[in-house]
Amino acid sequence: MAVFVADEQGNPVDVDRLRRLAGFVLSDQHVPEAMEVSVLCVDRDAIARLNAHHMGTEGPTDVLAFPIDLPGESRSGEPAILGDVVVCPQVAAEQAPAHGTSPEAEMDLLVVHGLLHLLGHDHAQPDEQAAMFGLTDRLLASFHETSRAAR
Repeated sequence: MAVFVADEQGNPVDVDRLRRLAGFVLSDQHVPEAMEVSVLCVDRDAIARLNAHHMGTEGPTDVLAFPIDLPGESRSGEPAILGDVVVCPQVAAEQAPAHGTSPEAEMDLLVVHGLLHLLGHDHAQPDEQAAMFGLTDRLLASFHETSRAAR
């Protein structure tokens, strides 16, 4: 599968790490190899504009997910785009201390969270929240274990 990561803001992010993380999640979730996904890192102003336009909410947020195709919706051989995950590293860095984590770990969490939304997961109901957050924790733990083993 093709994972595109673009850094369109001023805070340093590890683009290669985010690409590996997204690929790991999509592989774990059995997303077809032909699907594409984009992860965009934007500044506070850009994510605030997207948040207002698409969600009707004023101000910056940490992550937005814009699904396009679900796995299996496109016919074999046709282009398939899972969607876009837009994250704001500035917001992630600001909220990391409140979550007892580092900015890098917060970014990892937000990317996984956004990807799971693209795959149809939600957290509106308590059972959905438990399932989605449990899956997020498992994916992050597995990715970190795999990353440590590769060093």
